[in-house]
Amino acid sequence: MTAFHKIAFIVFCSLVAANALGQSKADTADILDKLNVSTKNKFINNIFQDAIGSIRRNPSDTINATKVLFEKSEARFQRYEGKFIRYILVEHFGFDKTFTDTSNRITYIGTKILNSLHTDTREFIIRQNLFMKEGTKVSAYELADNERYLRTLDFIQDARIFVNPVGRTDSVDIIIITKDLFTLTGFLGVSRLNSVEARVAEANLAGMAQRVQVTGVWDENRHPQTAYEVLYSKNNIGGSFINGTVLYSKINSDRSEGFEEEDAFLIQFDRPLVSPFSHFAGGATLSFNQSANVYRKPSIEFYNYQYNLYDGWLGYNLGTKRFTEFENYNSNRNRFFLAGRYFQKDFVRTPVQIEGKFDPVYNSKEAALGQLTFFKQDFYKLNYIYGFGTTEDIPTGFSISLTGGWYKQLDLERPYGGFQLEHYLVTPRGGFVNASFKLGGFLHNGKIEDASTLASVNFFTRLFNIYRWKFRQYMKWSYTQLDNRVVYEPLRLNNNYGLAEFASDSVNGNKRISIYSESVLYTNKKILGFRFAPVIFGGFSLMSFENEPFKKSDIYTAFGAGIRTRNENLIFGTIELKAIYLP
Repeated sequence: MTAFHKIAFIVFCSLVAANALGQSKADTADILDKLNVSTKNKFINNIFQDAIGSIRRNPSDTINATKVLFEKSEARFQRYEGKFIRYILVEHFGFDKTFTDTSNRITYIGTKILNSLHTDTREFIIRQNLFMKEGTKVSAYELADNERYLRTLDFIQDARIFVNPVGRTDSVDIIIITKDLFTLTGFLGVSRLNSVEARVAEANLAGMAQRVQVTGVWDENRHPQTAYEVLYSKNNIGGSFINGTVLYSKINSDRSEGFEEEDAFLIQFDRPLVSPFSHFAGGATLSFNQSANVYRKPSIEFYNYQYNLYDGWLGYNLGTKRFTEFENYNSNRNRFFLAGRYFQKDFVRTPVQIEGKFDPVYNSKEAALGQLTFFKQDFYKLNYIYGFGTTEDIPTGFSISLTGGWYKQLDLERPYGGFQLEHYLVTPRGGFVNASFKLGGFLHNGKIEDASTLASVNFFTRLFNIYRWKFRQYMKWSYTQLDNRVVYEPLRLNNNYGLAEFASDSVNGNKRISIYSESVLYTNKKILGFRFAPVIFGGFSLMSFENEPFKKSDIYTAFGAGIRTRNENLIFGTIELKAIYLP
């Protein structure tokens, strides 16, 4: 075993061993025994009456209230502010229940199969992901933040936190109810009967918040004809909120920087800012990659390269020590977040086709950056924004960021400065608006180089009722500009700020305006748990070629229609079939 393989094996074993850390000493059965039985049964029977009663809607909206969410995340918890938490209970939903309609069980054969093949998330895993503790005071915003965070976990479809008063005392019991995603997935692809790719993945192995993924390929034209990739990741190692990933691949085509398949080894750790009250966040990535000429290309065509990647960042949430009491936590949601990042992508071997030239992919790069962000963020619970009815946490508030530092590409060293403004708004009737403005550039020889400007607005209308179906309109606008371009690639159309369906990358320039609109109709019909949504869309972009006046911009358009389908119980996302006309 080489040193390279030994490192991979040691790190893999370390992550697996960390699963054993931090398990709760008390399980659900022990806590239920402590509760008064009649109080517990009464609470369980009425728990969803409270949930449904908390769902808000405009009186003029005729959509069924039990199916449409429009609620401030902290609203249900505010009347319990300051009470003491006696016990925390953890319950679980199977695939035959939904949070938006608890009165009906889904009993078709698909739910039975999912329940029989699935291992529920272990209770101690849920407890590791809780912010509150027994014996502490209730904070409405902390409970709301925690409920939202549970829904961000890869293996959780939905989660609810409920508060149960204990008689006439100043104590309450907290009930955590979660519903898993079906996390066992697979893929099989066959191309021209001489190439096969297969993948098996489990995103919540043994209910322990760990992902294992194995991919294999066989290709008659490949040398060697078979290859593999293994990935292991662990969520919230030992209750630290640190996630870890290890990857070893002989087929790193999906993640490769360039056009070639790669041999790759990667270690990654990250700790997100799980709530506005968290102190630290950060991440680190270490990666070793090299291209592999598995299809025996001629040397003039094969991009022969090797690079190492080192990337780390650390951030601190300023001022949180001043908000140790729940009153301050709730009354002041303003935060300053200070972060620093060091990044180095070192090409040990550069392709001869690129040697000495500026290239966004194959150049060695190094950067040291700092950022100060002022933000205020709250959340609403909505649905039918990106999903098909499951709970979606939509932000409201703003963030302002200032970024500065040093950046090097090849032998070109320049200071960098940037500004970013983001604003999120949920309208009084359940619409959603996101507006952003970004500005950045480099200083070199007294001039601003590679200056970029981006302004965009995304708007979702409120949800309408059409013959008991649900309808929402989505629109977006963006303006992008590059000035004094030195190493940046020109603007292109084939991306989310242009026309994503425009396959050609030959259209480029330095100014672009894009408008896009999409109409989505959510039907009520389900087939084996899959819901369907017809969609029609259209968009156009103006692209100004470099060194040409904007009035000479060419207009590009795209129109189309299709259908989307999704089963909210499954871990993979929306499936879409569409037809596009590009005049």
